[in-house]
Amino acid sequence: MLATIHNQKRSQLVIGLGVGIIFGFLLQKGGVTRYDVIIGQLLLTDFTVVKIMLSAVVTGMIGVHLLRDLKLAQLHPKPGSLGSSLVGGLIFGIGFGLLGYCPGTLAGAIGQGSLDALLGGLIGILIGAGLFSEFYPILDKTILNKTQFGEITLPQWLKINPWLLILPLSIGIIALLYLIERAGL
Repeated sequence: MLATIHNQKRSQLVIGLGVGIIFGFLLQKGGVTRYDVIIGQLLLTDFTVVKIMLSAVVTGMIGVHLLRDLKLAQLHPKPGSLGSSLVGGLIFGIGFGLLGYCPGTLAGAIGQGSLDALLGGLIGILIGAGLFSEFYPILDKTILNKTQFGEITLPQWLKINPWLLILPLSIGIIALLYLIERAGL
């Protein structure tokens, strides 16, 4: 079934749109599309964002590798480099720090009618994307390809079975979530 969907681009777009709408709805219901929650996270006074993201990491790790082990999905890691991670992190961090939204929470905030997200965020994303595309040829030659690490996952790099990393990480994250919740954060 998944192979059939993989070959149908229109179906992929419809599924992507549906999943995106559900994702935005869940972000909004979780409260992370509100500016004060995001800023609270940056000020380390509200850990709602961390709790949602860590829950998603555990779910994603287990789900993706379970689907892969059942031969229902394949991993296709994109090649990476320290330079591209640095540039992407800086762009993300500057936008996040200035406006208080990441791209996902920005879309959710626009969906719930937040004008600051619509005006500042959407305009900021368009300006940022335009500047990145304008400077991409220079960045590609100078920074983006520095320290290439290729199409490799952490378990491949460590040369271990993925579950030897997933299980302890999941237990550790769940323990951290418990401690955060117990502390009332």
